[in-house]
Amino acid sequence: MRLKLKMIIWKEFILMEKIKTKDKLTLTIEEAVCLYNIGEYKLRKLTDSDNCFFELYVGKKRFIKRKQFDDYISKSFSI
Repeated sequence: MRLKLKMIIWKEFILMEKIKTKDKLTLTIEEAVCLYNIGEYKLRKLTDSDNCFFELYVGKKRFIKRKQFDDYISKSFSI
């Protein structure tokens, strides 16, 4: 039973590792920091505003909707 549980967890870990950042629809704050070269404080400040349309909460975890954030970046002169 214990060995079977470890194998299931290991298979799920392998499946999760195969998803690349470029293929994800949503990004964590940490992933967005690395991808967009914007500071974590600035991203958190942007997503804290009430009219932020590119954030998504799953429980307490905050995600950035990638397509909407790309559109926001392309239309912005500075942030």
